[in-house]
Parts: sequence; C-alpha cells; structure tokens
Amino acid sequence: MLTAAVLVSLAGLLVGSFLTVLAHRLPAGENFVTGRSKCPQCGATITARDNIPVVSWLLLKGRCRNCGNPISVKYPLAEIATALLYLGTLLILGTEDIPLLALGLVFVTILVAVTLTDLEYRLIPNVIVAIGALIALAVVIATGTGDLTERLIAAVAGGGFLFIVAFLYPRGMGMGDVKLVAMMGLYLGSALAPALLVAFAAGALVGIAMIARHGGEARKRAVPFAPFLALGGVVGLWAGDSLVRWYTDTFFGA
Repeated sequence: MLTAAVLVSLAGLLVGSFLTVLAHRLPAGENFVTGRSKCPQCGATITARDNIPVVSWLLLKGRCRNCGNPISVKYPLAEIATALLYLGTLLILGTEDIPLLALGLVFVTILVAVTLTDLEYRLIPNVIVAIGALIALAVVIATGTGDLTERLIAAVAGGGFLFIVAFLYPRGMGMGDVKLVAMMGLYLGSALAPALLVAFAAGALVGIAMIARHGGEARKRAVPFAPFLALGGVVGLWAGDSLVRWYTDTFFGA
C-alpha cells in the first residue's frame, strides 16, 4: 500500500499540474494538449526544470525566472490538492475493486478541473462534464461496478432538482451547475444526496459570512458554486454510502 500511495500521490501532482494548464487554456479556446507553458506576464517559455510540480515553484520562490514577476500560488495549491485527493481516494476506497478506484480518481480529477475553471472564468466547460459522464458510463457498463440504474436515477433526479433551483434562482445557479450535478450522479449514485447537502450547507455558510462582513452589498457578489459541489462530491465519494446507510438504518430501520 505504501508504494501505491507514493505512486498515486506523484500521479496526482502531475495531473494537478496538467489541470492548471487545462483550466487556463480550455475556456480561452487554446490548445491544452501541445505547446509549452509560458509566463503569463512576459510570455517566456517555461523550461522543463521550471515546470516540476510544487518543487519548481518553491525553488523559484514563486517568481518567473525570466521577468521576476510573481507566479500565482494557485498552481502549487492545485497540484497539492489533487495529490491529496488522489491519496485520500486510494486510502478510503482501497485497491480491492480497481474499477471503483479508477472511477474515484477520475471523479476527483474532474472536480478539480471544474473548480479551477469556475474560480477563474465562472465557467464549467461542457466538454469536461461530457467526457466525465462518458467515462463513468463506460466503466460502469464494462465492469458492472455499482448499480447502473441507481446511478442513472441519481443523475436524472439530481440534475432535475438543480434545474428547478436554477430556474427559480438564475442569479445563484447556472446550467453548468445543473449538468455537473447530473454527471456527479453517475459517479455517486444514492451518495449524491449527502453530497448535495454538504454543497448547499457550505455555500450557505459562505453566504452568511459574506453578508456578515459586507452587508447588503454581498447580495450583488457572484460566488461560483462548482467549488461547493466539488466539496460535496468528495464527501459523497469518500463517505456518502456510509451516510446513506446510517440515515436509512436510523430512520427506516426495524
């Protein structure tokens, strides 16, 4: 398990580095597959030695080698966050069910990607959500992991619920959030319910804090909801099934 944990964590750092590039280029219509990374300030190409996840940022003290301008801390934070999510998913899901573990790793990867794009552009790219949904369906159908019917019901029910919320409160919820929740249902099944509870609770707490600090002006400030959905998604992935069993046993048991 130690070897697997190290390898998964390293993979998380590398994937996290790629996701920062994806989140910056995809919404802007740029090629994120080929082409070297460049400093957004001076345009200088970033060399391989300066593109090592986390390490390069620390060695450069958070500044571009060419122009000396600051490099946003969001890059190493995203890399570390992805590595920790990969590690947590491995430790909690284990390696006995490889398809289930693979689904979990893909799921947290998508959650990081949409969080980054929503924070930077207030956008959840359709292509990321669509690819995530296709991967979930392909793995579940090919391997029989989980109950496909349950996952489809969760996708329809969760997406339908968010659609109603978006219809009634368009300023606070977008169609990107609706599509994201539907995709989350394919990964989480019934665990989507606690995931949404966590997401809305976290969003409400942040909203209350903003109102307490800024008063009525807080209502005019748009807050991206994908990060809260991502938080709920991680909780749903790691503990959702246990929460659902606890709830059903407590309130609908013998």
